[in-house]
Order: sequence, then structure tokens, then C-alpha cells
Amino acid sequence: MQLDQVKQDIAHWITTFVEVPHPVLGGWPPCPYARQARLNDEYEVRIGTNLLLDLAEIAETGLGNKKVIVIVYDPGHYAYQQFHADLEHANQELLLPRDIIALEDHPDDVENVNGVIMNQGKYAMALVQSLSELNAKAKVMAAQGFYDSWPQDYLQALFQHRQDPRL
Repeated sequence: MQLDQVKQDIAHWITTFVEVPHPVLGGWPPCPYARQARLNDEYEVRIGTNLLLDLAEIAETGLGNKKVIVIVYDPGHYAYQQFHADLEHANQELLLPRDIIALEDHPDDVENVNGVIMNQGKYAMALVQSLSELNAKAKVMAAQGFYDSWPQDYLQALFQHRQDPRL
């Protein structure tokens, strides 16, 4: 994987999908804050080498001036079950105690929300961000009806390790 190409792929996914309103999502984009983060250069894309070590480094150093750090892996070298287990371990042991969370995206774990495939599709990714900031933004969006059209089972998985903003 070449970093320049990975950055282009992620930027394309953000601008053509993550920022785009979808009728089946109540007219909202999958992430209402993505456009602002992109325009303000508040996200960073990295190519990862070892998920646990990469997340341990972020646990120690923090996010710096970024809202989201996207760590990208070749899914052919990181099977979903191992990726999920390592990410879950890193969240529990390293990140959550430091108010950081890593959300996963792996092509072998298709995330279907009302017929909309949420995955980037090409890479395995850990999307790392501030837990308290994510919870606060989710609360604002919940009050505006953002989650009203999302399936309950998907939301239960989405809010694992997080405050359910609908409560």
C-alpha cells in the first residue's frame, strides 16, 4: 500500500459517501461532522503495521491536533476475526481508560444500514477519536433525530463502549 493512494481513497470515500446525505438515513449523511473535519484538516490517515502497537502508541501520545486518526491495514493481511479481537482488546485495555476509542471498519464485516453499505470496502481501518467528544456530538445529533431511522440492532453495536445518546 502506498500512503498517497490510501489518502486519496479515504478522501474519495469521505467526499462521495460519508459526507453525502442519504434518504434512507433520514436525509442525513453517515457522519454529519466529516465534512467539517476534512475541510479543517482535522483528520489524519496512516498506514498501520500492527494494530495493537499502533493503538498503544496513540494511547500514549494522544490524538494531537486531529479529531480522527484513520489507521489503514491491508485486509488480506488482517483477517476480520483477528482485527476485531485486537481492536476490542486495545479499546478495553489501552484506549477507553484514556478517553479514546477506535471504531472498526473491515470489508469482511459488512455494515448494512437500511440497505446502505457503510464500509469503505477496500481497507481494514481503525478510526480513532476522543470518546467524550464522540459521545457529546452523538447526543447533539440524537436530539435532532439523526438516529431515528437507524435499525435498533445496528445502534446497539454502534454504541458498544459508548453512551447511548438516545437515552
